[in-house]
Amino acid sequence: MSPAGRVRVPNPFKPSAGSTPPVLVGRGQVLEDFRDALEDGPGAPGRLQFVTGARGVGKTVLLTKMGSIARDRKWVVLDETATSGMIDRLARAARRERIAAGVEDPTEIVGRTYGLPGGWQAGATFAPPPQDPFELRQELTRLLGAPLLQGAGVMITVDEIHTIGSDELDQLAAVVQHLIRDEAEIVLVMAGIPQAVDQMIADNAQRPRVSTFLRRAERLDLGAVDVDLVQEAFEMTVADFERSWAPEVAQTCAEATGGYPFMIQLVGYHVWRIGREGTITADHAAQGIAVARRKIGNLVHAPALQDLSDVDRTILVAMCQDEGPSSPGAIAARIGRATNYLAVYRRRLESAGMVQVGDDGRWRFATPELRQYLRDHAAHLALNN
Repeated sequence: MSPAGRVRVPNPFKPSAGSTPPVLVGRGQVLEDFRDALEDGPGAPGRLQFVTGARGVGKTVLLTKMGSIARDRKWVVLDETATSGMIDRLARAARRERIAAGVEDPTEIVGRTYGLPGGWQAGATFAPPPQDPFELRQELTRLLGAPLLQGAGVMITVDEIHTIGSDELDQLAAVVQHLIRDEAEIVLVMAGIPQAVDQMIADNAQRPRVSTFLRRAERLDLGAVDVDLVQEAFEMTVADFERSWAPEVAQTCAEATGGYPFMIQLVGYHVWRIGREGTITADHAAQGIAVARRKIGNLVHAPALQDLSDVDRTILVAMCQDEGPSSPGAIAARIGRATNYLAVYRRRLESAGMVQVGDDGRWRFATPELRQYLRDHAAHLALNN
């Protein structure tokens, strides 16, 4: 209970990985387009798509929300991550769903008895249902034919698609292509880091079936959200829970997020938590923003940097010395190398979702607060090189 005897209101902001926040800021049109794709039937472009964007931009959250929209329309949704064994897991999940929908495994007679003199009775012996599922295409086809799914279909979501093995990608492409050709009610939405998805498509250019499948998928690139929309969402969320803050305080919080969806949830969560109840003040905002900036370093930047090579990290530390985009020449000079040395590392850092390279050739950090995190931890990173 609060000092005034009231029950404390739960924090509405959700900064845990994959948690669905109360408001998906700036994604309204994306979700409306997806609803249209479900309504438009087989062949609608939004039924086969990539959702791409930097770490923390809300790819997983969007997959979850799309799945919820499909479930509300009585679709079966199979959620997966592109790790080894994914095709088998999808087949098993489809089997469970079709049995739940009333489509049982076919029975097999393994023995018969017949009426004979002396009292023998006719009968048959049936094999028990198989423990393992049929192949994925067969399982999905039988599931899609279930009477309970008439008017609906099956949606598959695959997160981290760029990590999928080539054999499983080939199987997924073959199955979904066949179902699309049959005009089945099938939806496949895949999510991954943009540059890694681009590389996955390029790597499969010599495999016509997979390459065609990947290139036909609609591309939805998620970026930062307009700060004005973030401020509006902050004000609406707080008002829904009978709390308040001055517009300038909400604006300060919105600007601190940089329009980055995960940072929106971090800032909102910690400002709300520090303010506890009643009016949220500028002091609450300042404290909450400071905590959010530390948290994003531990939750997003530290794990991402850990996965990089020593040279990758050295290049990022060289970049953080600039106040804005970095020129390849400046980066190369700081690490004592020729500019052409950076080519392979540019590709690696783009695929890892750490940098973005603009049309002007200058390198930019792909996630907010990474520059400051690198500045704060440059000495530690250097010692580990």
